Formats: sequence, C-alpha cells, structure tokens
Amino acid sequence: MTLYDTLKQCVEWLERHGRQAHRIGEQNTKASLIEPVISALEWDILDPDEVHREYRRRTTDNPVDYALLIMRTPRLFIEAKGLGENLDDPRWANQTISYAAVAGVEWVALTDGAEWRIYNAHAPVPVEQKLFRSVRLVEDVDEAVDVLALLSKNDMRDNRIQDLWKGYFVDRQVRGALADLFGGQEPPRELVSLIVKQVPNLSRAEVRASLMRARATFDFPATAPLVTSNSPLNAGQAVRSGRSGPSDLTGSRSPKAPSARTKVSAAERALTVADLIDAGLLSTRRPLTAEWRREQRQAELLSDGSLRFNGQNYKSLSSAGEAVKMDIAGLDLKESTRATDGWEFWTAPDPTSGEPERLKELRRRLADQS
Repeated sequence: MTLYDTLKQCVEWLERHGRQAHRIGEQNTKASLIEPVISALEWDILDPDEVHREYRRRTTDNPVDYALLIMRTPRLFIEAKGLGENLDDPRWANQTISYAAVAGVEWVALTDGAEWRIYNAHAPVPVEQKLFRSVRLVEDVDEAVDVLALLSKNDMRDNRIQDLWKGYFVDRQVRGALADLFGGQEPPRELVSLIVKQVPNLSRAEVRASLMRARATFDFPATAPLVTSNSPLNAGQAVRSGRSGPSDLTGSRSPKAPSARTKVSAAERALTVADLIDAGLLSTRRPLTAEWRREQRQAELLSDGSLRFNGQNYKSLSSAGEAVKMDIAGLDLKESTRATDGWEFWTAPDPTSGEPERLKELRRRLADQS
C-alpha cells in the first residue's frame, strides 16, 4: 500500500475507535496505527536489522520502541505512546531525545498514532526548539504524507531531511530576529535610520512613531515540496475530490515508478523541452500525460516547448503540473502539495518502445548522448 492509502486507513480507524482512546493501549496503537506507517515508509518491519523493536544500545539502557537502521546503524528512533497519551508531557520527548543524542542518532519521532512529532536531537537549542515538524492525521492527510515521507527509508538514506532542517533552522532564527526588531516598544535606532534613508521625506520621529504602531508578521514558505508528487510513496493516491477519471487515456501501460533519486547534472539542466522536440524524443503530435491520485490528464505539447491544458497555455512543465493537480483536487490545494517537479510529473511515449517514459529520463538520455 502507498503511504497515502495507509494514512487514509489510519484516519478511518481513528474515526471508528478514537472515542475509546483510553481503552486502546500502547500495543494496539503500535499494531494498528504505527507499524503500518513504518511499513508504508518502505522499512521492512520483519527484518530486525532494519526495524529493531525495543532497541538498546547497551543492555543496561532503557529501550526505545523502534530503531530504524540503515546498514545496521540506527538512523531514526521512534517513541510510541498509546492513543490519546499527552505528547506535551516533556518526559516523553526529553527521554528519547537525550538517549538519541548519546547514541549518535540525529532524528527522533514521537507519536501516539494520531499525531507525529519529529525532532532533531542534535540541534544546539533547548528541547522545545528541537521540534521540526508535527502533523495530526485527521486534520490533513496530504500534509501528513509530505511530512512523514521524510522518514522513509530512501529519504533517511539520502538524509534529505537534514537539508530541509537547515533551511528551517536558519529561517526560524531570522524570523526571531525580525520579530525582535519590529515587535519592541522602542524600535532600534539602526532600523529607524535605515527607513529614513529609504523615505527621506519623513522625519525620524515620524518613522519611529510608525514603527511603534506596526504589527509585522513574517512568513517563510517552503521553497520546495517535502516529497515529489510522483514518489513511490505517493504513487496511486486515492482520489479525495470524488471525481473519477479514465484509468488509462492512452491505452498503454503506466510508466515505471521513478528510480532512486539521481543527481541532475548541469548538462541535463541546460536542456529544454524544445531541445527534446528537436532531438526527436518528443513529438507535438502526441500529448503529454500525467497521473496523480489515480487520475490521468493530458496536455497538448506545442512546438516552442510550452503546454496547453484545459485551454490555457503554460510555459513550464511545473506550472502545467500544478494546474493538473488543482484540476483534480480543487483550487484550495495547499501550496506545498501543489508544487511540482514537471520533468518528473509528465510522461511521453518512448520514441523507441512506445511505452510511457518520464520526461526526466528522456532528458537524461539526451544529455548522455551529447
């Protein structure tokens, strides 16, 4: 099952049994809500060299509910609590984070099955600031997919979560500094001077008074989706919008699942859709196809490399991909879910075999030939 399907089943289970949380207990929570998610994240729950229950670094240590290992080295600790347990109790996070820091494990997840919290145990900040992401399944399954996919075996192997953490950690400090600059009763003199230089027709007193009236807020949106739309974890997501579409618009087989992430070379990045058309790898006589949440859509490929979808022209593959997602799920689709790697999202018939192939693979093929 995909991660999306698994989380949907968890939500349905919670809707059936959530009112009896006090009777569920930790073991039932693990079996019904936590271990299915670990499995959907592509960890082999039957292999103790990969998923080690009741893990102890030393025999005298208190056990961690789950240690997820790569090459027999722990990469993630999961501390499980019974459904409905108070995750705000500082004992739970403190205990596991402290142990992870000693054991050299950077990432910790704390969960009661309904809510997941992810911590960076090595962050040089107080425990409460080590929290990186938290999600409640019943509130937003799409967000839960994005966040929990960071704990997948492939993503933990690539340490992708570390790259996202770095940006988050920097943004949080910058946000705090900005809040201090703009949130005090008395604005800093340096800030007043800077604004006076920008707006010389205002006096320092006027700028100072204006800053004291200001109620500034700062938003740092994610610069990239947490998980690519066509990740194996998301492939074949259930249709939330309720609209049904044809299972196969072209009559051909579905494209093969994306391979493990491969670094895109500079030669690949230099290539455009028009280059693939000129090389004969794409044809304007054949539409491009995209599949998302078990629905397929097609777009007309134009000679300049742009796409026409639902009567609108899109200059990039990614913007056309976003339009497809909104056509399937609605205009209120979250920005983080809307973001799309167009080269991964769209497929076209392979000019040799006729089978659907992702444009990213066709681009790589052309770069290799150059």
